[in-house]
Amino acid sequence: MLANHSSATEFYLLGFPGSKELHRLLFATFFFFYSVTLMGNTVIIVIVCVDKRLRSPMYFFLGHLSALEILVTTVIVPVMLWGLLLPGMQTISLAACVTQLFLYLSLGTTEFALLGAMAVDRYVAVCNPLRYNIIMNSCTCIWVVVVSWVFGFLFEIWPVYATFQLTFCKSNVVNNFFCDRGQLLKLSCNNTVFIEFILFLMAVFVLFGSLIPTIISYTYIISTILRIPSASGQRKAFSTCASHFTCVVIGYGTCLFLYVKPKQTQAANYNRVASLMVLVVTPFLNPFIFTLRNDKFMEAFRDVMKRCCQLLKD
Repeated sequence: MLANHSSATEFYLLGFPGSKELHRLLFATFFFFYSVTLMGNTVIIVIVCVDKRLRSPMYFFLGHLSALEILVTTVIVPVMLWGLLLPGMQTISLAACVTQLFLYLSLGTTEFALLGAMAVDRYVAVCNPLRYNIIMNSCTCIWVVVVSWVFGFLFEIWPVYATFQLTFCKSNVVNNFFCDRGQLLKLSCNNTVFIEFILFLMAVFVLFGSLIPTIISYTYIISTILRIPSASGQRKAFSTCASHFTCVVIGYGTCLFLYVKPKQTQAANYNRVASLMVLVVTPFLNPFIFTLRNDKFMEAFRDVMKRCCQLLKD
């Protein structure tokens, strides 16, 4: 679909194979997941902002994590849903493709930095509770969040720039439902071995740079919990970390399979499934993981709902 040897000015997203009936089913399924993701994470942000009982570092970080989940899904999923309604391939301009890839990678990097910070927060809360309010004060929390956001966006400038400096002369059909970097590299007629190796090292740095503090934090947390004499005390201590730990396992697990591999140009079907896990399934599950077993949050949620009902009656 490329007329000459120059780089592409637009791309065609191949999306999902299959019949129109399958596309309608996928649209309904993903639209449901996306709607629940938006509503669930929005509820978390609102409750954290309006309820004074949730003015703690853990919920402050959770609010930002929910905002990231909304943004990262909104960058990709609406485009994917629109593509499922079209009869053929979806066209995306070069500028839109660059923007989409940059926002997706930047928001994802910010999220991993924040997850690492949340692990350290849980370590201080469990292992050093008497100094928790001193160490994790409001100034520290704000700095952690600001650094996470700035780092995420600055870190991904070069990888995206380097990707689009390549010449896309083989084709301009991207075998995915968004501007997937691995599939873009497959379209290049340049030798991509070096850039793939650098991208692999950068992915390792991001994932393991936040995973190592998480592992160390949970090693100390588990050691501290096991020294608590009562079973009820152990359960109470671990309940403060269980939701974050579950989110870490799901989030890091899927991204390790998707990005930490020397060969970025992995099979399209593999990338498509792994991307769906990262972009649709994980953001859908996170509101439930962080709230359903959190008594403090559920109590605040019920109180806010009662106040809303009273306002509506008045």
